[in-house]
Amino acid sequence: MARANEHRRPARGRGRDQARPEGRAVPAGEALVYGLHAVAALLERARDRVHEVILQEGRGDARIQALVERATAAGVAVTRRPRQELDEAWPEWNHQGALARCRESAPLGEQDLAELLQRVEQPLLLVLDGVQDPHNLGACLRTADAAGVTAVVAPRDKAAGLTPVVRKVACGAAETVPFVTVTNLARTLRGLREAGLWVVGTAGEAERDIHHADLTGPLVLILGAEGKGLRRLTRVHCDFLVSIPLRGSVSSLNVSVATGICLFEALRQRDAKGEAGQG
Repeated sequence: MARANEHRRPARGRGRDQARPEGRAVPAGEALVYGLHAVAALLERARDRVHEVILQEGRGDARIQALVERATAAGVAVTRRPRQELDEAWPEWNHQGALARCRESAPLGEQDLAELLQRVEQPLLLVLDGVQDPHNLGACLRTADAAGVTAVVAPRDKAAGLTPVVRKVACGAAETVPFVTVTNLARTLRGLREAGLWVVGTAGEAERDIHHADLTGPLVLILGAEGKGLRRLTRVHCDFLVSIPLRGSVSSLNVSVATGICLFEALRQRDAKGEAGQG
């Protein structure tokens, strides 16, 4: 324990007069987004929310310069900081020399989902039943964007939310795909069925092969949590269950991989039926 008249040695790599970035201490109502793709998507899709773009000092490559140009065009301040400061402030993040301070986006809920469904003829919803790994959620959002999904729905509790890690892994898809969180997933699924959507769950033991199931029309595809799969109440509200045929020795797939297989099988069927672009 240091004595009252002693000065603590400054942390390695920082002089006593060197200001340290705020790190994860973000003011209420603000969020941090990091990664080249994520920051670029934020400037493109939600520039009115961006307060500041923070870039690595000394970098002037094409991708960084593109961010500078986008930020300048949007009237957003650009700050340069040494890489060491960025690494010390956010040691767990692969920030790629690009971060953005922005206003938190308003969370989407059940009412927003109802409004989204009114805008499309053949909605395709992806429901993630308790996926907790932010890397998996980010990968699922990226795939959902590629498949043209209407929205991604998840429980509000005991599931990953839109964290900086999720936004980074999503490579911009967190700004393009509506992410809806609900307080009671079973009730939401019941309402979707009443609204005329088919609710299809995935389960390894299901006898129906996803390639031989009808995935056209208004559809909800549900993927379960890592390891646990679909919860009992979620299964109860499914019209039927499907499985992904596995030919090798593994008995299951990562949820983000399974999401890609299911969504693009649905997309293949919808393309064949002329429903592409209606979700």
